[in-house]
Amino acid sequence: MKELLRDIEVEATTENIKKVDEILHELLSVDYPNCAATWKMVRKKLEYDAEGFTKRLRAVVETRL
Repeated sequence: MKELLRDIEVEATTENIKKVDEILHELLSVDYPNCAATWKMVRKKLEYDAEGFTKRLRAVVETRL
């Protein structure tokens, strides 16, 4: 998570980690407590299109933090 936060230029605070985690679940349409499924999808997205995925995530995070 800290690497992902660094990539989207967000400070790794407890509050930011929780908020980005919630945003990831929402973006990937995965129920919030299901972290394993979310991170599996995040890894696939990063393998397929890391630059595009991080840009989209950064844009959403900027509007919500």
